[in-house]
Amino acid sequence: MSSLPVGFPAPTPNGIIEVKQYPAYRSGTYTYEGNLREATGYAFNPLFRHISSNNIAMTTPVEARYPRETIDQPVQRGKAKVSFLYDNNGISPQKISPDIQVEDHPPMLVVSLGVQGAYGYESYQGHIAKLKEWLAHHPEYAIAGEPREFLYDSPYTPAPLKRREVQIPICCI
Repeated sequence: MSSLPVGFPAPTPNGIIEVKQYPAYRSGTYTYEGNLREATGYAFNPLFRHISSNNIAMTTPVEARYPRETIDQPVQRGKAKVSFLYDNNGISPQKISPDIQVEDHPPMLVVSLGVQGAYGYESYQGHIAKLKEWLAHHPEYAIAGEPREFLYDSPYTPAPLKRREVQIPICCI
């Protein structure tokens, strides 16, 4: 696994749900519109060109943010933002192609589910349902933003060993 951005907590273990605090971070982001199953695969090459042309080190995780309505209903098509996270907030790329945005993200509190196994949007809705059930039992929290996945392993990692997290941003009520 590549290094995490400065201040990021370790990945949530498989099958565990936990509340996590993330620091502010910066990313190179590609916005994809279409079949959400294809978002991360489609965005990979433009993002890799972005970090390569700017001599930016690859970190983990890769972030995929999905439309907020996917929390409440299965959605197959829509707009997703896929990001390569920079190691620290001081990185300022000089070459930015028109299909990449440099984004600064504020600190964020999330409820996170650790998952091990093949990546794929197909299982996303089931993971979101587990987080919604957890939130139903924790009324001290409210949903505060777009759900996301963190993908930790390379395409060459065998599918049963791949690690990811499915997260919903939350706030305290």
